[in-house]
Amino acid sequence: MATEDKELLNSSKAPEPVGLYPHARRVGNLLFLSGVGPRERGMKKIPGVELDENGNILSYDIEAQCHSVFRNVRYILEDSGSSWDKLVDVTVFLTNMKDDFKTYNRIYAEYFKDNQPCRTTVEINCLPTPIGIELKCIATID
Repeated sequence: MATEDKELLNSSKAPEPVGLYPHARRVGNLLFLSGVGPRERGMKKIPGVELDENGNILSYDIEAQCHSVFRNVRYILEDSGSSWDKLVDVTVFLTNMKDDFKTYNRIYAEYFKDNQPCRTTVEINCLPTPIGIELKCIATID
């Protein structure tokens, strides 16, 4: 594949990556997003998360995190030249499926009522930062 067919993309609105990776990578007419969480750009505080002095989670609000992570995905899509309606696949990672799935699923349905990409939701033990949800997305791009 020619080099011009691969392009690394970063959003000026989404939170800074926590490692050496781009927000998104375009390959042909597909846009692959790196894992996106609910953090806010330039902020230490995570929406809906209360931490103790050692950085351990005291409490979190999955609803606030869902709204924030969906907003961050939208930022990356739009800054990359794609859009919400061009999402074709979403993998959702939850750290507490038992307590959070019902709320997450309700909010997900609000955001995706007009566009219904394929979806996989899995529970994982933890994420690299103290968050309860992360999305991995694939979209088309013109």
